[in-house]
Amino acid sequence: MKIKRKITGLLSIMLLILCSVMETVQAGTADDSQYWPAGPEIVSSAGLVMEADTGTILYEKNIHEAHYPASITKILTTLLVLENSSMDEVVTFSHDSVYNTEGSGIARDVGEEMTMEQCLYGVMLASANECAYAVAEHVGGDIGSFVNMMNERASLLGCQDTHFSNCNGLPADDHYTSAYDMALIAREAYQNEAFRIICGTKKYTIPFTNKHTDEETYLQNHHQMLYPLKTTKYLYDYCLGGKTGYTTVANNTLVTYAEKDGVTLICVVLDAPAGSHYEDTRALFDFCFDNFKKVNVSDYENSDSRKKESEGILGNYEPFVALDVSSSVILPITAEFSDTAQEVVYNEEDQDVLGSIQYTYAGRFVGSADITATNAVVEAYQFQDKNTAATESLMEDITDTEHTTEEKSRLPVDIQIDLRLVLFVLFGILLLGALIFLIWKFIDNFYIIRRKLNLGGRERSPYKTIETNKMYRKGRHRRWFKR
Repeated sequence: MKIKRKITGLLSIMLLILCSVMETVQAGTADDSQYWPAGPEIVSSAGLVMEADTGTILYEKNIHEAHYPASITKILTTLLVLENSSMDEVVTFSHDSVYNTEGSGIARDVGEEMTMEQCLYGVMLASANECAYAVAEHVGGDIGSFVNMMNERASLLGCQDTHFSNCNGLPADDHYTSAYDMALIAREAYQNEAFRIICGTKKYTIPFTNKHTDEETYLQNHHQMLYPLKTTKYLYDYCLGGKTGYTTVANNTLVTYAEKDGVTLICVVLDAPAGSHYEDTRALFDFCFDNFKKVNVSDYENSDSRKKESEGILGNYEPFVALDVSSSVILPITAEFSDTAQEVVYNEEDQDVLGSIQYTYAGRFVGSADITATNAVVEAYQFQDKNTAATESLMEDITDTEHTTEEKSRLPVDIQIDLRLVLFVLFGILLLGALIFLIWKFIDNFYIIRRKLNLGGRERSPYKTIETNKMYRKGRHRRWFKR
């Protein structure tokens, strides 16, 4: 019995080892089957490339590390001003806006008046600190209130490694951000049409003002991938604009937008030595444009095969819901849309947007597609009672769907089976079965084997034993008669 217990324990250990190996192979198979390009090495301390439409991160380096942003702060300043004012409003430069700022500027005077549009071109093209201060005072009432607006807006965007203490990016211990947070801000700003126009403008002229009555002010974009302010070597054909930044403590910072073949990218680099911020940005753009592609979701999800496979809202109520036709995913050029994993996330707060399909590849978020209500009207049947019955049936189905929303939201739309993993599991089961059979046979023949071992490997024939017993009985019988 002790031997049987030992063998049973050994089998249990072997089974646990086999299960562990299976899990390891399964994880390794998932990693090996989906490849994500690594990207080049950059000199900047932190960097990130994000696709503008989906928010997919294509490249990252120290993206949550806090750094001084310098003048790329003005991206959020400009966005808030655009959201809270009109371009024709008149801004008056205060004493503080002129004398409480230093660094880059366009030499405005106290009491000078400019339109909001003119000020924002000064902020984004010439990185004018006094213009940033003046528009912040105009919108917020005072700098402190506007800075609070900046931090609240950043928090709403999901920024967690950011805190602003001024509107222009001048050095301060409590003024910092990360590459990831700056990309969130830059992406939000780029969705504003006026911002896109301003940051992509190469030159702008501010006309005569009440203080500059004898000359116009000519502005040139400081971003040298867009405009050759000092040299042409950094020009980039696909650059759409962006914002530069520099202070002695922040080093060079840069936010750049670029578009090629329908793919719009946002690149952020922080704490870069002189010149390397442009070189790193070019290298990252070239890498991403060469290694990733944009795929329209509706081209695949609306196909007949996808309709047959789909479950949930889209599959059950196709006439009443639709996918956002502008939705897309970003994938490595070696991947296919069918390689993505999908998960339906339901939305109970918006009546028009019922939910979304979230797509992942290689464990990364690569895009989503909203499921929207079509507001379709069911045509009335000829007989009212049939129409009523159909409506009640539909409402019951929708109610059932709402009751299972939480469960469905955790289920993927597609389940992909790895054939190699299935074969490995079958092989493991067969191997384990063979081991169990051999060990069981050993237990059944244990006593025979032990008997052979006790006899030194020579087993006596049972016939010899019988013969010996007969001879013993004959001898004993003869001795009895002699008596």
